[in-house]
Amino acid sequence: MNDQQETGWLRQDAATTEMDPFARFAEWFADAEHAEPNDPSAMALSTVDADGLPNARMVLLKGFDAQGFVFYTNFESAKGQELLSAKKAAFVMHWKSLRRQVRARGPVEVVSDEEADAYFQTRARASRIGAWASQQSRPLEGRFHLEKEVARYTAKFAVGEIPRPPHWSGFRIRPVEIEFWQDGAFRLHDRVRFTRNSQDEAWRAVRLFP
Repeated sequence: MNDQQETGWLRQDAATTEMDPFARFAEWFADAEHAEPNDPSAMALSTVDADGLPNARMVLLKGFDAQGFVFYTNFESAKGQELLSAKKAAFVMHWKSLRRQVRARGPVEVVSDEEADAYFQTRARASRIGAWASQQSRPLEGRFHLEKEVARYTAKFAVGEIPRPPHWSGFRIRPVEIEFWQDGAFRLHDRVRFTRNSQDEAWRAVRLFP
């Protein structure tokens, strides 16, 4: 058993189940930022298409607070279309170095234009151009076609700020369920699940068998 387990959850049952899950997530995310060698904000995002067939892919968490978890994408991509249609999603974040995992799921909303604009301007200039140049998830004739689109938008936005494309914004998952998992010796893992039926309800916590 590692130090994280010995000094963390397994000795704090009451504190664990009474804590706000967003506060617990903030602690774990801060630990991951110090411990994970690459992309501590990476999360596997799950959506479903019109036929109910699941999709999963890695995205980057770009913000979180008591309202939910925020990431950004192209509305015209597969995940963008699925999110706009189903308006529900789930994700898992696994921090291997800490032997921890967080899962969450719930309804999805589009962030405000102001929030999306503010984040877009923090991105590298080349990434902002890429948001214009890439027709995400759609067939590509060849790499050269993408490079031509990048060159076209580089010339178009050669001077001044690059505006956010109308098809590019953020989504906020407003969870009704969050589960924390901590690796335990002999697969006797520590699991606590927080649930609520709506955003206005208080969280309920229950410890689960591994």
